[in-house]
Amino acid sequence: MMFPIRFGATVAALAACLAVGAAGAQTRAAATAITCVNPASGATWQITIDYERATVDSNPASVSAGEVSWHDPKDGWNYTLDRKSGELTVVVASSTGGYFLHDRCHLPP
Repeated sequence: MMFPIRFGATVAALAACLAVGAAGAQTRAAATAITCVNPASGATWQITIDYERATVDSNPASVSAGEVSWHDPKDGWNYTLDRKSGELTVVVASSTGGYFLHDRCHLPP
């Protein structure tokens, strides 16, 4: 009689561990490293978007179905990423009026 009870408890414990592991995998998948490129120069860099925490490279971000936008206080620039096309628009403010940069990010499928 003890064998079925222990077996049942073991199966329940294993199922709980698998559920916790799956939840942890979903949390890790919430942060995504994306490679972006400047089409004029060919320079590349990575950004990390954490959709669960609504951050980009640890900066607070506004995340919607269509875009992700954020401000980086280190350089003072504002970024908007189109989640469908991968188009990244960078707004650079300056005393002479500023300018826009248009880059492209390779989004995961």
